[in-house]
Amino acid sequence: MSGKSPRGGWLRGARLGLAKLPSLRLARVPDAPTLPVRDLWPGDPSLGARLLKGELTVGNSVLLLQPGAWADSRGSVPLRAAAHTFTWLRDLRALGTDAARQRARSLVSEWISAAHSDPVASRPDVAGARIASWLGHYDFFAASADDAFRQKLMGRLVADARALSAALPAEEGQARALTALKGLVAAAVALPDQNSFLSRALRFLPAELSRQILPDGSQIERSPATHLAALQDLTEVRALLQAAQAPPPPALGPSIEKLATALRMLRHGDGGLALFNGTKEETSSLVDLVLTQAGRPTRAPSQLVDGGFHRLQAGRSVLIMDTGAPPPAGLDMNAHAGTLSFELSVGRDRLIVNCGSAPAAMSEWRDALRATAAHSTLVIADTSSSEVKADGFGTRRPDKVEAQRQEANGAHWLEASHDGWLKTLGAIHRRRLYMAESGEDIRGEDAVEAETPRHFTLRFHLHPSVQASIQGDGEAVLMRLPSGQSWRFRAEGAVMALEESIYMGGTEPKRTEQIVMSGDEASAQQIKWAISKVG
Repeated sequence: MSGKSPRGGWLRGARLGLAKLPSLRLARVPDAPTLPVRDLWPGDPSLGARLLKGELTVGNSVLLLQPGAWADSRGSVPLRAAAHTFTWLRDLRALGTDAARQRARSLVSEWISAAHSDPVASRPDVAGARIASWLGHYDFFAASADDAFRQKLMGRLVADARALSAALPAEEGQARALTALKGLVAAAVALPDQNSFLSRALRFLPAELSRQILPDGSQIERSPATHLAALQDLTEVRALLQAAQAPPPPALGPSIEKLATALRMLRHGDGGLALFNGTKEETSSLVDLVLTQAGRPTRAPSQLVDGGFHRLQAGRSVLIMDTGAPPPAGLDMNAHAGTLSFELSVGRDRLIVNCGSAPAAMSEWRDALRATAAHSTLVIADTSSSEVKADGFGTRRPDKVEAQRQEANGAHWLEASHDGWLKTLGAIHRRRLYMAESGEDIRGEDAVEAETPRHFTLRFHLHPSVQASIQGDGEAVLMRLPSGQSWRFRAEGAVMALEESIYMGGTEPKRTEQIVMSGDEASAQQIKWAISKVG
């Protein structure tokens, strides 16, 4: 929301201190939410079954919810944050058994009674998600509980909501600020006697919409996953305001519509998301549901000028390419150095992919998967196109990313370039793409423009469902899709090899392969290639 400042920090600290004073707390804690809050999203009963065994599954990672776990501040921050949000209550709700209800109640009770030394638990986005989750599942785990539990729960809800209200505007520079606002709106709906909650949330929401949502509907972090999460949060905010019969800010409806339209552009033929900037595939059913909640369906645009993505679609083929500069400093914590990388799907089969993002508990993989080599694009001198650091990117990053496209009779041409290596290596990467009107003939050219020739490597990572084999002496690669279709990859100016790769775009890490070609200082500084359907 707002940037850090000495005055803003002092005021925020003062508000938090006042919120904790006993004399300023509510004289009476309500017995139950005045208005119901409904969680809109489906859970996974199989994950609920694991929660009964004390295992919280987040992506490909597992956290053991043992006695004392809530006070433990060790381990992965994303994994701890996910635990403290309680969004996983929907998995127990999906399981739907009395044992699941009791387990949910027990975990919430243990959390309330724990001495929280982990600062992640009180982070505004985590607190906001937790407030919304407890209220959204109140009927499931709390309505039939005894008076003592319900009073303890409501007391903590009021205290957390007051602290969250005092903490706003959150200093988080990312989309998490929307989650914090959503939690405060949920508290305002469920506790209408607290008039300040709603007025304070609506005070900051319009500015946050303006900051996060670009004119073409892209979310500022350029991550399809973050984009989806922002749309989920805003559809929940709208539903909450409707339940309270409170007028929404004028910008809320148009913001949701723009986000939904842009999200359609970032989907593959299987309905999942393209793997850019820390994104996993997600299930098509979840993306469909979010878009349904968003409202009126619209057609996917062919490009997001502000967000920096292009979509080439013909026949059954969909190619999505990253043609944008990295997000600004402070918003690039999850950004990948994948400028000019692309993904290709045919029908419901993914063919060319990026490698995805690391699970919460596999932090050692995080920076490796953010590197340029983990994307289907060109790498010069084994150096990523942006300087990858733990908290985002360094000062070296593409300053100028350009893209131009043409279309005629159903065929597409796209030419793009970036200068991520210009300052250090004096080199520019230029990529040209063509897709025929059938979608069954895709051609490309990758070139390095530099006064001094440079060593470079061109990589095309394959989805793990693709069966690939080298033909001849590296003249071509035959790729067989799950549908039974075969496609052939050919190249001029380089010998191809199949090497090991890894795919972390799905529910678990999988081994896969990549097509690799190299050029050195003595070779031509370009490679022409083609992907075409066989038969």
